[in-house]
Amino acid sequence: MRKRAAVLCATAAMVAGSVTAVPARAAATAPEPRLDWKKCGTADYPALQCASLKVPLDPARPSGRQITLALSRVPHTARTFQGPLLVNPGGPGGSGLKLAGYVASALPKAVAAQYDVIGFDPRGVGRSTPALNCSAGHFAPVRPDTVPATPALERANLERARSFAAACGRKYVDVLPYMDTVDAVRDMDAVRRALGAPRISYFGYSYGTYLGAVYAKLYPERVRRLVLDSIVDPAGVWYEDNIGQDHAFDARHRALMAWIARHDATYRLGKDPAKVEAEWYAMRAALARKPAGGKVGAAELEDAFIPGGYYNGYWPHLAAAFAAYANEGRTGPLVKAYQDYGAVDGAGENGYSVYTAVQCRDASWPRDWNRWRTQTREVYAKAPFMAWNNAWYNAPCAFWPTGSRRPVDVANTKLPPALLFQATDDAATPYAGGVAARRLLAGSRLVVEQGGGNHGISLSGNACLDRYLADYLSGGGLPRRSGAAGTADALCERSPDPEPPTGKAAPAASRGAELHRLLGFRG
Repeated sequence: MRKRAAVLCATAAMVAGSVTAVPARAAATAPEPRLDWKKCGTADYPALQCASLKVPLDPARPSGRQITLALSRVPHTARTFQGPLLVNPGGPGGSGLKLAGYVASALPKAVAAQYDVIGFDPRGVGRSTPALNCSAGHFAPVRPDTVPATPALERANLERARSFAAACGRKYVDVLPYMDTVDAVRDMDAVRRALGAPRISYFGYSYGTYLGAVYAKLYPERVRRLVLDSIVDPAGVWYEDNIGQDHAFDARHRALMAWIARHDATYRLGKDPAKVEAEWYAMRAALARKPAGGKVGAAELEDAFIPGGYYNGYWPHLAAAFAAYANEGRTGPLVKAYQDYGAVDGAGENGYSVYTAVQCRDASWPRDWNRWRTQTREVYAKAPFMAWNNAWYNAPCAFWPTGSRRPVDVANTKLPPALLFQATDDAATPYAGGVAARRLLAGSRLVVEQGGGNHGISLSGNACLDRYLADYLSGGGLPRRSGAAGTADALCERSPDPEPPTGKAAPAASRGAELHRLLGFRG
């Protein structure tokens, strides 16, 4: 949940690859916009095409101010055409343009060829306009220590949060009231109309699961197939879900410490996970006093290691940086790890601006800072790794300049059966979210990676998971639904943990690494 992202309308001039025409009543009321697809392929995704679509800032006023959505697609190539498959990487704030290329290339060719795989930058994101950036340099190092051990540290972090919220309010006063999941869902339906499709299929990761579930709630008759991977618990949107993350990320961080202990021959940090963890917190304390390379203080160290909770493919790199500092006093590897995994660039600033804008608007947050302080102290006592970092990341919502919607009740009996994926030890969207979605979406099936801890698990190299996805997208095939509530309908073995590199050469990039680069972090 944290950050870190048409075919022409149905007219006589439809291009190859378009879908069934817009219903007559819609065509009679207002012509749908045409999408002018142009080649925009990259070396990795040469088949990509791009277009843009104007939509109303306020969906309730279709003739009012317009904003622009950036779209991408990989066109279908098979004679059998199953319509558009919209994909979203989460966030909120993630760009989906390249994700369309990834999904089209990672699915079996015979399956991908039957869809127009459609990526999009939701309102405010990336190449859509306006693209939000509330406060450039907000994450510039070195930031105050996230743990408010003194009143001065708490004041400094509170001022950062207040200032960010105020800057958003000044800069985007006319936009923020329309930055929320419901309005993003209205945009998705505008994309559907521009594609000329009576129904869409949808595949979303992380926050994208909530986006997809809300679309399905508002437009159940317009959903053909629905895939949700690493599922937000809709009962906790968003304050409670973030507290759940704190506990889950702490467990995942301890899993990394245990992995380092198992590979003591490589990292020489000890064979006892508790002692390795104590060494990590000693490193954190030292960096709070003297930041590595003038860039990596305590807050930045957390930023560098949080991605390891999303994807264990980063563990060897993080462990090597940890060992270089702890064993030899070398700061260079730690600075590089921060730059690779934790540093926030312009795209990250945009993603964070959208993240706060959407989550602060989607649901009510406590406005009394005393509640945040009390609850975060309670969490920190049990799960210290990310508790305060996460609190400050979300703290602008305590001071947000707009009112809030109510979370959408995504319970749905009108949908076709959906396919759900969840890892049991996922930190960003803990397992309870998958169980809740299975209960709320009638007829859905839950495929579980038993013992898996990564976030975003399908199309990430697990052949068992990917078979279920391919069967569903190709012909609607689903595992038999288990009769027991709260249980999985199908189990897959977890993908193995990585091994430390054996030579000086960097390991080859994996499919999982590419997917997680596109998904970003905290999303």
